[in-house]
Amino acid sequence: MSLSPRPEPVRFQSLADAVDFLYSRLPGPLHVGAPLGLGKPHRLLNALYARSEREPSRRLHLYTALSLDPPGAGKGLEARFLTPFAQRHFGDDYPRLAYVQALKRNALPAHMEVEEFYLQSGALLRSQAAQRRYASLNYTHVARALAERGVNAVVQKVAPDPAGSGRLSLSCNTDLTFDAIDAIVASGLPRPVLIAEVDPLLPWLDGSAAVDASFFDAVVTPPGPYPKLFGLPRQPVSDADYAIGFHASTLVRDGGTLQIGIGTLADALCHALVLRHTDNAAYWRVLQALGYEKAGESSGAGSAPLERPASAGVDLSGTGNATAPVAPLDPFEVGLFGCSEMLNEGFRRLVEVGVIKRKVVDDLELMRRLHEGRADAADLERLEREGEYLQGGFYLGSQDFYDWLREMPQDQRRGISMRRISEVNELYGGNETLERLQRRDARFFNSCMMATALGAAVSDTLDDGRVVSGVGGQYNFVAMAHALPHARSVLMLRATRDNGGDTRSNVVWNYPQATIPRHLRDVYVTEYGIARLRGKTDEDCILAMAAIAGSGFQYPLLQTAIGAGKLAPMHYRLSERNTPQRLRAALAPLRAQGVLPDYPLGSDFTAVEQRLVKALAWLKANTATTGAKARTVLKALTSGGAADAEAMQRMGLERPAGFAETLEARLVGLALRETSAN
Repeated sequence: MSLSPRPEPVRFQSLADAVDFLYSRLPGPLHVGAPLGLGKPHRLLNALYARSEREPSRRLHLYTALSLDPPGAGKGLEARFLTPFAQRHFGDDYPRLAYVQALKRNALPAHMEVEEFYLQSGALLRSQAAQRRYASLNYTHVARALAERGVNAVVQKVAPDPAGSGRLSLSCNTDLTFDAIDAIVASGLPRPVLIAEVDPLLPWLDGSAAVDASFFDAVVTPPGPYPKLFGLPRQPVSDADYAIGFHASTLVRDGGTLQIGIGTLADALCHALVLRHTDNAAYWRVLQALGYEKAGESSGAGSAPLERPASAGVDLSGTGNATAPVAPLDPFEVGLFGCSEMLNEGFRRLVEVGVIKRKVVDDLELMRRLHEGRADAADLERLEREGEYLQGGFYLGSQDFYDWLREMPQDQRRGISMRRISEVNELYGGNETLERLQRRDARFFNSCMMATALGAAVSDTLDDGRVVSGVGGQYNFVAMAHALPHARSVLMLRATRDNGGDTRSNVVWNYPQATIPRHLRDVYVTEYGIARLRGKTDEDCILAMAAIAGSGFQYPLLQTAIGAGKLAPMHYRLSERNTPQRLRAALAPLRAQGVLPDYPLGSDFTAVEQRLVKALAWLKANTATTGAKARTVLKALTSGGAADAEAMQRMGLERPAGFAETLEARLVGLALRETSAN
């Protein structure tokens, strides 16, 4: 977009004064856009909400996404664990968004409207206003939608230049701001009023993320102290997560391009790639535990052709377990180029160990020479000096991740480029030829909740239409995988889920809602293997998906397919190996050796909290039904054993008072004993 000289911004120290400025510039309804995630200026938005509450004659429409809110304390044992953790991790002064609290109470004032295109996962299922005003949009279509809605103001958190230049960095959220302004102006509307809230804790990123202060109409720098940035608590990685991550890692080619999502499946994938690079022998021990075999042991670790695990599902006359070619699995020599809508914890680790290191430049002829093997010394020198190894639209992670960005040497930070989402998430509309050369052998990894046997993905919505999260950029990357040569879209999901003590399959015949249509089916990965669906017939897709479903759910799936005429009514030999018990036994030695740690990317929990996380998860699983709860309570009251004094003190149960606290203490003690050996 054109950044022609503009007047210096009006500067404020008072949030209320900045809101007054906004009201004075916009005499009618306020249609305010705010970035998703970390770039949302919480304090400024809360001041705007307070002003709007006092002035109901002025309608306020807020357009945003991913309104981050720390977890609530809950009740009982959950409150005992979460309250101290939240106080330490987020800080007592963390500015919870006032409009989110109102949405959760179904108490948003009538003259206010909040419209989001991506929700914090599961946080607003019970909010009627949030569910009604959710907009299902591909990430790359949001800027257009903001123009259609007549957005007349944009507010954003920014980072000040630590060198004192006076410039400001959009830092964590270059994703939509530039695109939205361009779309609004192109539609014939006035340029929106732009207000920046300066936060010195936000890491400074230069390049395309940095702008002159005059880019904004007003800049507010509230006085300190400044609350912590929202840090995502890192969760433990389960056996199923690890199996999925290691299966998925076999699809990654050296010299390729990587996009990953967020959560424990992404953490597991990153750990697998790290291990493949730094300890290839240990990496292969995990693969062998999952059933992979090298075609020739004497040919060296990872250099031999690889076969799909012979045990990875149903034996359907060889169809489900057919040998499939995959990438060589040696350590990375060329390395990967990271091109992902979101940068997170996993990318930090991959950069640190040297997996993410392949650089690109925005020079078509130079990239073409590299692709064709014609680059000379001058080209390589320029690539090393100017090249970028990581591009993203926004970032979100832990406090360790933010510290890494802040403390990174300038020559290394220069290789990280924050860009418009229209550049990162699609090929069209920019320099498509250049991006095709940069994004060679791309692997776009995302997660989904469920998948149908015919290849559709369910990633964001329940069967009754309530939205869990949103499509975000998932469709963008699935479509791009089909548009790029040698690229693949890989959707990862756990084969089963627990629902109130009832185990259900995530590989289903059909589902009322779909995020990715079946005609864009490509690769699915569960803990039981890989299903390659691209270009396959419906029959072959069903067989491949059945091969990676849980053992107890394969027969009903096949029977439904036979009834629908999608499979021949013949004998199918089912697997008894696709079970969590077998998976746990296979990975247990590697857990004990430290090859598969609970927290591969670091933890935000103390050592005692890590023990409690595991114990409380066990307790939740073993009290999910009335019968299980009765058995667990009885065992807690009748069994003895030494108490974990440190854990009991952390839970405030070292000296329980009354029957209720005594029972809680007994339950926690039992759970700690049950999980201490795992």
